[in-house]
Amino acid sequence: MSFARRVSALGLSLLSVFALVSCATREQPSTSPAPTQPAFPATLTAPDGKQVVIERQPSRIVSLSPTATEVLFAIGAGKQVVAVDDQSTYPAEAPRTQLSGFKPNVEAITQQNPDLVVVAADLNDVVGGLTAVKIPVLLLPTAKALDDAYAQWTLLGKATGQVAQADNLVVRTRDAIKKVVDTTPAKPLKYYHELGPDLFTATSGTFVGRVYALFGLQNVADPANTPAADGFPQLGQQALFQANPDLIFLADTKCCAQTVETVRARPQWSTLTAVQRNNIVALDDDIASRWGPRIVDLVNQVSAAVKRAAG
Repeated sequence: MSFARRVSALGLSLLSVFALVSCATREQPSTSPAPTQPAFPATLTAPDGKQVVIERQPSRIVSLSPTATEVLFAIGAGKQVVAVDDQSTYPAEAPRTQLSGFKPNVEAITQQNPDLVVVAADLNDVVGGLTAVKIPVLLLPTAKALDDAYAQWTLLGKATGQVAQADNLVVRTRDAIKKVVDTTPAKPLKYYHELGPDLFTATSGTFVGRVYALFGLQNVADPANTPAADGFPQLGQQALFQANPDLIFLADTKCCAQTVETVRARPQWSTLTAVQRNNIVALDDDIASRWGPRIVDLVNQVSAAVKRAAG
């Protein structure tokens, strides 16, 4: 991803200037700060390749993306956020409203008088509508891999003037994930990631699927994927039983009230290896569906499950 930058580091770099006046008289070396380039206006390149111009540091940000909301607060831009959508459940202090990211209303958004709007999808032509009234819009779609997520965090840092904090978040998250993965034995265990009791799931080609792949896990849903499913197919129970996963991860504990107990109570599920060995892991739906900094929590849960199953 290339960025037409007028963004510079927030800290001041010191340029040392040494001067020897004469053999008899020596002045101490002096230092003076190099001139810093202003962070704004900034021209950023969004993941879709479009350029977004932000004239000044935003002070009234509206986020219609739960992931972006989490990142904005994690990089210290929370004080600049004036409104978030109804699905932005974290952090608790986020100014949650009735604004919708699924059915965005340009008029309702503009009533917040925003100087930057962040969205996860261009629904109801929200990007065009806001652009028409001169409001910068940053479109940050679902990340496909960790590097995509890191790039979005970095972009939000530049968009908000929180460059150093965003860079630090990326480094800390990358290091934390590497540490967990490096200390977890890689095992070719089979897993099933449940999005709903109707057996909708996610393949290894999705963001969460790539997280599981860090541990060498094999996704039982991959053979069921189709272009139409786009990484989120619906499994037949027979196919699931034939695959017989070693691990079951439930990402439907909030949306569908699924638990270890409800899975155990399903007809014939007691024959599955994961059920017999108590390798059913209840996840937080929100963490498992977002590509924000809490991904470290998911990585830790997967690691613990792998260690338990491998042991």
